[in-house]
Amino acid sequence: MTSALQAKTYPYVDCDPEIADGKPIIAGTRITVRSIAGYYQMGMNTDEILTTLAHLTPSQLHSALAYYFDHQVEVDSDLAASSDVEFWKSQVTPRSNLKSLNS
Repeated sequence: MTSALQAKTYPYVDCDPEIADGKPIIAGTRITVRSIAGYYQMGMNTDEILTTLAHLTPSQLHSALAYYFDHQVEVDSDLAASSDVEFWKSQVTPRSNLKSLNS
């Protein structure tokens, strides 16, 4: 069978609308593929990622990385959006406004 005909599967990657807004996660966890991509982009190797996320198996990590490499544009875009500091700052109530909320 040619590679073009083979369906790509990622046995440890899932999407659940109840977790991370339906973004790809490692099945059975709340760890997003974008967080794995972020660790990888910071220069961490697989052993370092597995040490940091000790509850993951090597198979889970490699499946997430395979998904990332096959969907890199999509995952990188999601990572950039979730790392938009100015956006997240706009979502936070300034401390000076907290007093009026508590009154």
